[in-house]
Amino acid sequence: MPNTNRTAEALHEQGEWLRITLSSIGDAVITTDTNGGVTFLNPVAQSLTGWTQNEAAGVPLETVFKIINEDSRRTVENPATRALREGMIVGLANHTLLMSKDGTERPIDDSAAPIRNAAGEIAGVVLVFRDVSERREQERSLRDALNYAESILATVRESLIVLDKTLRVKSANRYFYAKFQVTPAETENKFIYELGNGQWNIPELRELLEDILPQNHHFDDYEIELNFPTIGQKTMLLNARRVFKEGTHSETILLAIEDITERRLTEQKLEDSETRYRRLFETAQDAILLLHGGSGEITDANPYIKKMLGYSLDELVGKQLYEIGLFKDIDENKAAFRQLQTEGYVRYEHLPLETKDGKPIEVEFVSNTYRVNHHEVIQCNIRDITDRSRLERRIYQQADELADIARRKDEFLAMLSHELRNPLSAIFNAMHIIRLQAEENPVQQKARNVLERQVGQMSRMVNDLMEVSRVITGRIRLEEECLDLRGVAESAAAAALPSFEKRRQQLFVSLPDEPVWLTADAARLEQVVVNLLKNAAKYTDEGGQIWLTVEAENSEAVLRVRDTGEGIAPELLPKIFDLFTQADRTLDRAQGGLGIGLSLVKRLVELHHGNVAATSAGLRQGSEFIIKLPLADSPLPESADHPTSETRNTKSLKVLVVDDNADAADMVALTLQMSGYEVRAAYLGQTALSMANAFEPDVVIMDIGMPKMNGYEVAAALRQNPPTKNVWLIAMTGYGQDTDRQRTQEAGFDYHLVKPLEPEKLKELLTTLAKQPRSLK
Repeated sequence: MPNTNRTAEALHEQGEWLRITLSSIGDAVITTDTNGGVTFLNPVAQSLTGWTQNEAAGVPLETVFKIINEDSRRTVENPATRALREGMIVGLANHTLLMSKDGTERPIDDSAAPIRNAAGEIAGVVLVFRDVSERREQERSLRDALNYAESILATVRESLIVLDKTLRVKSANRYFYAKFQVTPAETENKFIYELGNGQWNIPELRELLEDILPQNHHFDDYEIELNFPTIGQKTMLLNARRVFKEGTHSETILLAIEDITERRLTEQKLEDSETRYRRLFETAQDAILLLHGGSGEITDANPYIKKMLGYSLDELVGKQLYEIGLFKDIDENKAAFRQLQTEGYVRYEHLPLETKDGKPIEVEFVSNTYRVNHHEVIQCNIRDITDRSRLERRIYQQADELADIARRKDEFLAMLSHELRNPLSAIFNAMHIIRLQAEENPVQQKARNVLERQVGQMSRMVNDLMEVSRVITGRIRLEEECLDLRGVAESAAAAALPSFEKRRQQLFVSLPDEPVWLTADAARLEQVVVNLLKNAAKYTDEGGQIWLTVEAENSEAVLRVRDTGEGIAPELLPKIFDLFTQADRTLDRAQGGLGIGLSLVKRLVELHHGNVAATSAGLRQGSEFIIKLPLADSPLPESADHPTSETRNTKSLKVLVVDDNADAADMVALTLQMSGYEVRAAYLGQTALSMANAFEPDVVIMDIGMPKMNGYEVAAALRQNPPTKNVWLIAMTGYGQDTDRQRTQEAGFDYHLVKPLEPEKLKELLTTLAKQPRSLK
């Protein structure tokens, strides 16, 4: 029994000793029974949780020790619960906050462990934790300080070396190794004067470094220039200091090395630039003024200002621009100054100015702002353009005169073509009538053939004159369609055949078996080929040979006209397509010409997005003209026309011919009468109106340029008169430009025909009109 009491006393003493121990330690301690009820809280735990021992006794641990995750704010499983369940030590999760009884939150850590009795059974749990708020703050401060230091070091762009008292390298920063392309093994524990190939072994530098520790000296901006095998010639500034460490007597030297190579190069370039600028400033042949950016006062001027305006530098410095006559008054000066400050640039053309002696001149004034050494500077360049302005005015005057000449030239060409086409039209129709006569002896036939050829030649010359004028001024319009180049070549060869027959020349035409499709204006393209063929005939002797060849090459259609003629001189070849260029104007070139055919060829080909070139081996070696045009896709096959049971009855039209040239009117009328039309002729506009009321024509063929009442006025009167408002109106005129066609259309004409009229084409048009009642027009 006494032994039992002693054992109980011993256990009580041991328990009391443990309680006192747990109460006195700095960590918070909570113990529980096997059900998780609190059995003990030491003072630290009571302080952190806000629960007293009496309040917490028997209370579930989850109520007293309430913890949540710092990030998610969710409740964390109590570690005591896991320790009871798993029977092992359990550490707290990271980022755990303890919620005290009054709602205060504290970051905590540490762990829980099971309590076992003498039999080894779990009798409860001990939970040990501590407030880590202060540690958290210290860690945060330490991280901030470390980040701050690392940020500073990361921004240092200087090489740093740490030397001991013997001038051996203890360490160097990363920038040093990168800059000089060396490794720590090649650098550390070596004397500085041994680095590299001995470049650093400079007696003066060594003396400066050796004096730092004993004399407690330092040096700044010691400049050296060294040549390194890996990085080349470098200029550097050295700064050295003793490194002090609190509480110790430091024997360490920090050497900072700044590479100023680029700075020195920039300074040298700047110096050179300033020298060049000053040289340009002093020698410039424009007057240059420099103004203060704030006040606008003149601060400097180059020598040329005196030559231009007569003012010396002393007379200019401190003055405003208006005071030397650049602006009328101070208000205008201030307005320009404000604009310059806002936009940074001002320019005046043809600014009137007076020199010091009162001589009027005209100048170009350009001013802009820029900064020099953080100060705004205004530069004004003044150029004397008096002579240039006088020349420009003369050029503008000449341009106006040339434009007027060109306009009058176009008017003259239009009038000339009109006046030439009137007699040509009469002659052309007269020859057509003669051709219709059955009784014609050989002499008459030969004479008529000569007349027809010469009239045709004159008609083509007039057409070419007007055509080239339209092409040059861009007033020509192409009527493009999908066509076969072979057909164009055949038509052109047939049209040019009389020229070859007259000179007993041979024409050889070579065409491919397959179609050569183009998107082109058939009439214009035929005109191009005819011009080339007639040009070949003109410069090829009698009995010579001409070849016309068409083929497809890759994506282009190629047309060649080659001859055995005179050839082209080398000096003429580059300008063969220029307007009014002719190879020969001697008397033996009986067919002559105006020198516009090849120019017209070139411009029409270019309108078709092609090109033309001429080649020749020289005089008497023949020549070849080559046209290349883009190929087009073959057209889709057209569906066959389906005949209809309905047919239109044609009728003999009543035609009124109106022209103040009586011969021209009579010949057209006679030609149509011989073809079965009922025709009347009138020679004045007023007469035509009276005759139209009585005759009631279906068609009126009318000249435009008539006296007293022109064709436009007659057309307007016919359209306003109910009996004649639906009559077919055909303009028959010598005016053939696009503006003329547009004007006739606006005046109410249905068709525009250019003199001389081809009888067959006129009759074809009338045949077409005969199939259309006037009411359907």
